Amino acid sequence: MHVKVPPIPERVRGLAGAAAPTHVSLDGSAGPARGCVDGTGRPLLLVKPGEALHGLRAGDDAVVTVDLSATRTLAGVEYPRGLLKVQGWAQAVPPEGLREAAVRVSARCPDEALFAAVEGDPAGPRLIRVDVGYVIYLTGRESGMLDAEEYLAAGPGPVHDAAERMLRHVNEAHREQLARAVRTLTGEPVREPWLWELDRYGATVRSDSVDTTFIRIPWPAPVEGAHELERALSLLLCPR
Repeated sequence: MHVKVPPIPERVRGLAGAAAPTHVSLDGSAGPARGCVDGTGRPLLLVKPGEALHGLRAGDDAVVTVDLSATRTLAGVEYPRGLLKVQGWAQAVPPEGLREAAVRVSARCPDEALFAAVEGDPAGPRLIRVDVGYVIYLTGRESGMLDAEEYLAAGPGPVHDAAERMLRHVNEAHREQLARAVRTLTGEPVREPWLWELDRYGATVRSDSVDTTFIRIPWPAPVEGAHELERALSLLLCPR
């Protein structure tokens, strides 16, 4: 039986939105990166004096590769969800966009240097945006490449943000209910279950009983909004 999951571009965009930049490569050299991914899927980087991209002049661009790492924290331990390499063109965020970019970065990567970056002093910390050329992805057993059009047009899915909130809540407060529900559905004992992914087509449960296994539980029909997702999840945890 084919178990439906979101299309790869949608899944990659969702991972990118949850990922953190770890490294940026420029002219064959790599250094640490800090920042986030903006609402359109483009990496936003906070660059400090002395780092390779700091000397990028306003109006110029440079070909870079940004490594993004998406993880899931369960019981205080971080587990990898996916790795992305975004190759594109780094450009300084224009003055009119500095404040918005700083607010977005601060939500994922708080740093006092962002206050200085908003002032736009070329000698101080700077905010750099990367326009996407293509994205290489490695997630689970799947890997491949998306061009900019596929990646940028996809979006992270209609319930992505709500799904992440609900997933955290279940893992923090309803794991016993989750275990009972999965045992009922599979007819097998399930130990150490965690809600791993939640999307418009279903839920994925991670079990660490002996070997790590992933159990996909589809919804009866795709959901298109937060209310529908909440109802589907409630029926999973509390079947009537």
